[in-house]
Amino acid sequence: MKDMDRSAAAAIDRLRKQIAYHEKKYYQDNDPQISDAEFDAMMRDLRRLEEAHPELIVPESPTQRVGGQPVEGFPSVRHRTPMLSLDNVYSVEEFEEFESRLLRLLPGRTISYVAELKIDGLSVSLLYRDGRLIQAVTRGDGIQGDDVTANARTIRTLPLTIPERREVEVRGEIYLPFASFQEINRAREAREEPLFANPRNAAAGSIRLLDPRIVAARRLDMFLYYLTIEGKEPASQWEELELIGALGFKTNPHSRRCPDAAAVIAFWREWTDRRETLDYDADGVVIKVDDEEQRRELGFTAKFPRGAVSFKFPARQAATRLREIIVQVGRTGALTPVAVLDPVKISGTTVSRATLHNEDEIRRKDIRIGDIVLVERSGDVIPRIVGPMKERRTGSEKEFVPPGRCPVCGSRVHRAEEEVVARCENPSCPAKLRESLLHFAGRRAMNIEGLGEALVDQLLEKNLVASLPDLFALRAETLAALERMGPKSSQNLIEEIEKSKANDLGRLIFALGIRHVGEKTARTLAERYADMDALAAASEEELRLIEDVGPVVAESLVFFFRQPENLDLLKKLRAAGVNVRSERKAPAGDRPLTGKTFVLTGTLKGYTREEARAALEARGAAVTDSISKKTTYLIAGAEAGSKLEKARKLGVPVLTEKELDAFLRD
Repeated sequence: MKDMDRSAAAAIDRLRKQIAYHEKKYYQDNDPQISDAEFDAMMRDLRRLEEAHPELIVPESPTQRVGGQPVEGFPSVRHRTPMLSLDNVYSVEEFEEFESRLLRLLPGRTISYVAELKIDGLSVSLLYRDGRLIQAVTRGDGIQGDDVTANARTIRTLPLTIPERREVEVRGEIYLPFASFQEINRAREAREEPLFANPRNAAAGSIRLLDPRIVAARRLDMFLYYLTIEGKEPASQWEELELIGALGFKTNPHSRRCPDAAAVIAFWREWTDRRETLDYDADGVVIKVDDEEQRRELGFTAKFPRGAVSFKFPARQAATRLREIIVQVGRTGALTPVAVLDPVKISGTTVSRATLHNEDEIRRKDIRIGDIVLVERSGDVIPRIVGPMKERRTGSEKEFVPPGRCPVCGSRVHRAEEEVVARCENPSCPAKLRESLLHFAGRRAMNIEGLGEALVDQLLEKNLVASLPDLFALRAETLAALERMGPKSSQNLIEEIEKSKANDLGRLIFALGIRHVGEKTARTLAERYADMDALAAASEEELRLIEDVGPVVAESLVFFFRQPENLDLLKKLRAAGVNVRSERKAPAGDRPLTGKTFVLTGTLKGYTREEARAALEARGAAVTDSISKKTTYLIAGAEAGSKLEKARKLGVPVLTEKELDAFLRD
């Protein structure tokens, strides 16, 4: 390297470190040490040097926070460990019941807690490698989420580099401060665009924008609350928060270590009263058992960690008049009554509609058209009707009469004896078709980019599509004649539709919208059956034996494939060239690890975690993220952490990478 280049590299490195320091002082510590003009001058100097030496530009440079080009989409990424949700409690009594359960599980032990404000935002997992931010992934369904790395880089409080060379995963909540939220809505109002309903919606919408430069202008922020470093495990949640802060991340300053349940309740009551003083939305308090060993011992239920709970703030309520009850028809034909209300403000959001769930719920609560009703945003998000104010009735109120025919297509509706929901039985009902098309084209289904609500509405309005297979008969010249569709966008959509034909069988199964069949179950079915015909021929008894398929799912699958119209639909999809065969890597006879469960920990020399997982799964093994007595083997690489210790305690056999190689060679 020439002397001039060395000098430029040194100057760039010095400026980056100075800017990172002053960003932290300004954005995180609220303690600026230089003026805005001085900071801007530093940024100008850095940009000038980087423009002169583009070979020295790196992704973690402060200049790259807002300079990214628009992206084409957000690929899905599987989380290294699932991002589980928390169970909720809504009163002091429910929290005391929660603690009683803990004390029964930890007899004779005292339990202390950490209380953290529950930020109403968007959960994200961040991965750092060699001290650099390499990936940011939204929570998604908890198993996999969207890669939003370019947009996460625009968050000023989020460090692009950290002083830790080992691989680090941190998780936190992206949120939009009230001031930024109001500014965004003022700008949208001026442009006559729809306003965001609340800061959480605005944050979620912002992080998924395709242009990082627009995201940067939204001024998102983030609090971090979870950390894993392979081979380094804090002894308590409080120590974990301190370590997160020491690495340069922003933690919530109001978190508190609570010696007992009484202190937790006092904290919750304090912030129930003080939440209006915050400059962001908080809808409760997250309570975690402080001691890491106790939390590990408590373990998990099927859905939640036992050692943590969300202690929600009381829901905000308001009274208004119920003007009308309309009935909406969903993708599965389910008829859902919806209350049309006189608009009322609750928690800063105007509420004009609320779900009534089903006719049994209306009857149980004795809700009538014309009632003054009490409305709350359950969990400060979803509007629901608590009940009618019967003493304010005038006698003019009317009882709701459920429709005997579909309000969209006029076909008769049927309510199964064991269900609370009535359904339209017409498979070609336009209401069902619209939602079916949107679901079919969705990113996790057939992934037909560009086929959104506005275009689907036009296709139905122009009678261009009457069933799912009709999508594959569309032509670019036909689409080009539609509103906001030109030759290029039409051709792009046709290419997307054509590309979707090659999707794996699991995507197609999920895309069909079979009741109770989610994305994970669809993948399981695609691994089990060679093609759609084999799945369609499966008996209910056979299906029940498959993992992730219980009696309800099995019954739903058999019912779906017994309907002539659905068999006709599959026939047309096959004729259109849609793949209906499984992409299983090996037949059952070549899957020697079927029935065995593996867990991976530590660093492997010859494989990435993803490569090892894929190789094991291809041979029939199940690969999970947590150790239990049901685990067949733990594969332990270098710097194996707590999983190795737990495996030894449970007597789970531990294999080296060399022994893993032997499994994969067999």
